[in-house]
Amino acid sequence: MASAVNSLNISQAYLSTNPDATVRIRISGQDAFLTIKSRNHGATRDEWEYPLPLSDANDMIQTCCKSNCIEKCRYIVPFAGRFWEVDVFGGRLSGLIIAEIELENESAEIDLPPYVGQEVTNDARFYNSALVSASEPPV
Repeated sequence: MASAVNSLNISQAYLSTNPDATVRIRISGQDAFLTIKSRNHGATRDEWEYPLPLSDANDMIQTCCKSNCIEKCRYIVPFAGRFWEVDVFGGRLSGLIIAEIELENESAEIDLPPYVGQEVTNDARFYNSALVSASEPPV
């Protein structure tokens, strides 16, 4: 992605995909994290993230995760004074690209980059916790 200022490869797996409390392990390079997310309330949800030793993260994925891993490359793309995270998925989800932005609140005004298409914020099929068990990208 030509306008990206940074990119990182990400592998992630889920210990829980329960919408009330998703629990994810994410590995990017030599960094690993355990993340817990609450149920969505509109486009908002709580999130807690903790660093993990890389070896522990790999062990947890191997022994505890019942679902597939998600493989994606995340590009950090500046646009109109904000930074967008653009995830380009690989493997069985190849062809899926999701752009997202963290906002200070749901009513914050934003300018949409030209590459943003269909709005999927409230479409659970596009949550990573659902994509982890998808056999192909949602339509």
